[in-house]
Amino acid sequence: MGGAGILLLLLAGAGVVVAWRPPKGKCPLRCSCSKDSALCEGSPDLPVSFSPTLLSLSLVRTGVTQLKAGSFLRIPSLHLLLFTSNSFSVIEDDAFAGLSHLQYLFIEDNEIGSISKNALRGLRSLTHLSLANNHLETLPRFLFRGLDTLTHVDLRGNPFQCDCRVLWLLQWMPTVNASVGTGACAGPAALSHVQLHHLDPKTFKCRAIELSWFQTVGESALSVEPFSYQGEPHIVLAQPFAGRCLILSWDYSLQRFRPEEELPAASVVSCKPLVLGPSLFVLAARLWGGSQLWARPSPGLRLAPTQTLAPRRLLRPNDAELLWLEGQPCFVVADASKAGSTTLLCRDGPGFYPHQSLHAWHRDTDAEALELDGRPHLLLASASQRPVLFHWTGGRFERRTDIPEAEDVYATRHFQAGGDVFLCLTRYIGDSMVMRWDGSMFRLLQQLPSRGAHVFQPLLIARDQLAILGSDFAFSQVLRLEPDKGLLEPLQELGPPALVAPRAFAHITMAGRRFLFAACFKGPTQIYQHHEIDLSA
Repeated sequence: MGGAGILLLLLAGAGVVVAWRPPKGKCPLRCSCSKDSALCEGSPDLPVSFSPTLLSLSLVRTGVTQLKAGSFLRIPSLHLLLFTSNSFSVIEDDAFAGLSHLQYLFIEDNEIGSISKNALRGLRSLTHLSLANNHLETLPRFLFRGLDTLTHVDLRGNPFQCDCRVLWLLQWMPTVNASVGTGACAGPAALSHVQLHHLDPKTFKCRAIELSWFQTVGESALSVEPFSYQGEPHIVLAQPFAGRCLILSWDYSLQRFRPEEELPAASVVSCKPLVLGPSLFVLAARLWGGSQLWARPSPGLRLAPTQTLAPRRLLRPNDAELLWLEGQPCFVVADASKAGSTTLLCRDGPGFYPHQSLHAWHRDTDAEALELDGRPHLLLASASQRPVLFHWTGGRFERRTDIPEAEDVYATRHFQAGGDVFLCLTRYIGDSMVMRWDGSMFRLLQQLPSRGAHVFQPLLIARDQLAILGSDFAFSQVLRLEPDKGLLEPLQELGPPALVAPRAFAHITMAGRRFLFAACFKGPTQIYQHHEIDLSA
């Protein structure tokens, strides 16, 4: 006999359930009633007509197929309600509406496989709840919300599937001032027969993310850079075939990104923004016609060209990066021509002027600024040798080391996680690589097959350290760093629409939403939205 049956006998022995002589017209067929209690067997229809002062109701082996909303509104005085050995399988929202005095609810040995999330709403006096020995594989999140008076909960005998759907229950049990009997897991196979209270909520991976298409921006692009100006996030795209740096901002009325301003820049390969107080600068690195610096001294003005940058040194720029050295902003522009040289440009008065030539004659394809051991470093990738690491000392960059086992690296990008510094090295043919700094050099950690890759971009979006490996021949791959393993694991492919020759990725947060921009050389820029999915809901 279940706990409810025992309690019913105790109540009967105490005189609550006495002679089964129902008041005329107040006890349905197949029910035995006393002044305060009723016991029904068979198949009464609900709602049934009982005395409105009834305190105890037991329904045993009835033909009820489901408990609908408001089934007991006509007997609001109930203190005890028992269901046992019934055939109903569903309990709807507000099934027990109006039972504000109910203290004991026993739903045992039935065929229940589903309970609506608001089924127990309004039971503010409930102290004892039993859902034992049913067919429940899971319980809806927040099922017990508002049941602050609970002292005993019995969930034993149900075939619970101990996946993300039970995570909320594991997190709820330590917070409630009640004894909870949970029983054992029926699945998955690895957890079969494990007691629920032995499970560690921290081992459940119940949060997923997804990047879904949001918007397309016409014209191809080689670089994409986010920046914030006057408290508003912006994006600037380098669009070589359109011959411009295109600045985008958020249209709050249309809930889309829209062009705000464009800077004429023929054959541009990189548009690098810098915000200094009310002033905005944009470095436009161009293949032909010379690289330029544009400036907006204060809000309300338009950007205007103010300076031609190192025309004798920057002959064929391929990348530009911003870095801070001794409190001053500098740009480093990687030059890919044999006659030019990668150049460090630092601010001096109103403009930016050459401070140092780096790595001449090596046809550099990429520059990456990073900090190691508390000091500024610069990593240069080139078409002629392994990436070379420079460190800042005595007001100059000096060569420190190169990166072993890293031939034919087109570009490098770094990220930090768990106190370590990692590198993503892009290779067009062969395997792209992930390396980790060991205090003296970068050492190989992971290899990832890549065919036709020009970009392997790490991005921290919300709580997720991602890395996107672009491809000219296949779908671009999104990977996520798994902290337990310390490795990047596949998450999803980007698309549709598919990216056509991706060259750069960046993310921006706008209006509480997170977006990923993908600049493509042979197709339009695609914008994806970042969604978090709670698998435990």
